[in-house]
Formats: sequence, structure tokens, C-alpha cells
Amino acid sequence: MSEQLKIVLVDDQCLCRRGLSELLANCYDFNVLGATDNVVELRTLLDAKPDLLIIDLRMKPLDGISLLKQLRQEQYLVPAIMLTMSDSEVDLKNAIRAGVRGYLLKDMAPDDVVDAIRRVAAGELVVAPAMTVKMIEMLRDEQPEHEVKNSLKLLTEREREILQLLSRGESNKAIALTLKISYDTVKQHVRHILNKLNLSSRVKAAVLFTKEQETHHDDSLKS
Repeated sequence: MSEQLKIVLVDDQCLCRRGLSELLANCYDFNVLGATDNVVELRTLLDAKPDLLIIDLRMKPLDGISLLKQLRQEQYLVPAIMLTMSDSEVDLKNAIRAGVRGYLLKDMAPDDVVDAIRRVAAGELVVAPAMTVKMIEMLRDEQPEHEVKNSLKLLTEREREILQLLSRGESNKAIALTLKISYDTVKQHVRHILNKLNLSSRVKAAVLFTKEQETHHDDSLKS
């Protein structure tokens, strides 16, 4: 068995802390070092060098983004996921600017939360499916045009079909149901897509697809 991922949870609601702790404790590859709403206790937990920090956004007296920035100033550089009820594009943008590796919503299915945590741990930038379109809007100007024209040619018809659904914010489970294939098959296709495009995030792959569609649309208007 591979080494467990050490996780620290921060949320000012006891029920949320307990529920997430129990969810992750049932995963063989996770080790929850602690869950707290106290900054002093949090620093003690961070001294244990966790691999990942999962932090709520709407907290009192210090919100999650402000707390994360403070921790960064104190040289606590542990990768972080924001877990929140907020589907605000402004909150998403501020969280990404603060350096989070993931932006997840509390109404996501438990299995999807677990999958997202594993993807973040593997180095992927992950956002909740419901936030994908908003994330695309944020990133669409970052990919050079030549990447749009060349990289997507490497994909098979099925991979393009899956990428189109990803760009609409569909989760792996939803894609599996739509295409009538297994969940594991979808995951394998997504891995192949990212490898072919040399990208670490399905969101960035969706940006490429969206820009390609816009290019085709613009070309059709000119012709």
C-alpha cells in the first residue's frame, strides 16, 4: 500500500468538520491528522507537515482566503483546497489567486469530493464540476492560439466527445451515464486526454476545446 496522504481540515462548523473527517477516515489512502476551527491549533497541526490542507471559505472571525494568505506569509506552504458552499465567480477567482489547488463545493457527492482530493494530490488543479464553466472564463486567454490548433488534433473522436462534456461542467459520473460507459473508462479517457495535450488539469483541457470551438465559429462567420 502506498503512503497515506496526510490531511488537515479547517472549518468553523463542527458538523462539517466531523462529517468530512469521517468520510476521509474511511479511505485507506488518507490520514486525517486533525480538524479544527482554531488558528493556534491549526499551526500545531501544520507543524506535523501535512500533505494537504482543506479549508472552508466562509469562516469567522477570519475567512478562508485571508487565513490562507496569513499562513503563506508565515511560510506554511502546504497545498490547499477550498471547500465551500459559495459558487461565486469572485470567490473562485480570489481563491485561485491565493494559490489554492482545488475549489470544491459542499453539495458535491462524497465520492466526487474524495476523487477530487486525490486528483489535487496528484498535481491537478481541480474545481467542482459546477464551477468549470466559470473557471474556463478565467483561463481562456492563457492558452496560445497555436496550442488550440495543434494539440486537439491528437484526440480520438471519443476523447473529443468526453472533452466536450467536460467543458460543460459534467462530472466523470455524469459523462459515464451520458455515454453509457463505465466510470473507470471515463477516468482512463481523461488521463489519455491530459497526456496527449501535455496538461495537468482537465479545466485547462476544457479551455483548449472551448477556444477551438470559438475559432471554428469565427471562421464560419468570415466565410
